[in-house]
Amino acid sequence: MIFTDMDERPRQTGPHRKAPCPRTRHRSNMMLNPLNLSHLNRIDEPLADAVTLNLEDAVAPARKREALENILHFLSWCPVSPNRIVVRVNPLDQGGAEEIQRLSRSGVDAVRLAKVRTRKEIEQALALLPRSIELDLSIETAEAFRDLARWRGIDRRLRMAHLGILDLLADLNLPQHLLLPGNPMIDHLLSTFVIAARTAGMVPVGFMFQDYRDTATYRVWLERMRRIGFDAAACMGPRQVAIADAVFDMDKYAIDRARHIVEAFEKNSLKNINGFMDDRYGFIDEPIYRDALNILKNMEKTI
Repeated sequence: MIFTDMDERPRQTGPHRKAPCPRTRHRSNMMLNPLNLSHLNRIDEPLADAVTLNLEDAVAPARKREALENILHFLSWCPVSPNRIVVRVNPLDQGGAEEIQRLSRSGVDAVRLAKVRTRKEIEQALALLPRSIELDLSIETAEAFRDLARWRGIDRRLRMAHLGILDLLADLNLPQHLLLPGNPMIDHLLSTFVIAARTAGMVPVGFMFQDYRDTATYRVWLERMRRIGFDAAACMGPRQVAIADAVFDMDKYAIDRARHIVEAFEKNSLKNINGFMDDRYGFIDEPIYRDALNILKNMEKTI
């Protein structure tokens, strides 16, 4: 906890600018409401790989400034956090530009821009941020879904693409009752998003499942998303975090297999042999070697 006694917490700004989070692994993204002070008081505790403080649709317009001031105040008393701290801001023309300017001195790890529609909005947001703060994108509009793959190379600070499935369905004029595991249209939408995000050089993050009590269906969705190619998903509460961390974690078999393939390929490549039969895993060539390298690279991000 940041403050042991919330009633006696100081009202003045604290002395800290939160240090950058060293965590690079991203499996769980826990959403918190910054109007809930007890939530903010725990951002220095291990909660999830990432914690997103939501200034957009979770906060009524009349209370957005209050929510922003809460975030800035608690961050000023939080020197370090084991979570990647992200603030989801409003669209630039709806207060987001001012929110980004205020947050640029707070030590947040990333700002997440809501309702993105154009490349120009992304460039404007990046111009408001120091080089030390990353920019995540909420893909919730038809324009962003269409253009995501074309945004490759805009800036290295673009790291995470978050799928806002309910807003996207509404923008596409599709009813929410289509959102069922196994619906081929939804699978196509999820697959297209993953390919576009990876083409843009960003990590695809799965959508929020609203019924936090239905952990069985949440696990079904996450297992499906992992098979499609997602690395992470949004979470509502600690029970969903535990499921996301388990589903998207690396299994020991995959790691051991990758290590063996890398060792065997590099040993054979010294003899100018880039394709060979392996006693344990059959035929190994360069594409299989590159896949093994990616697995080990991702494993290193678990720290």
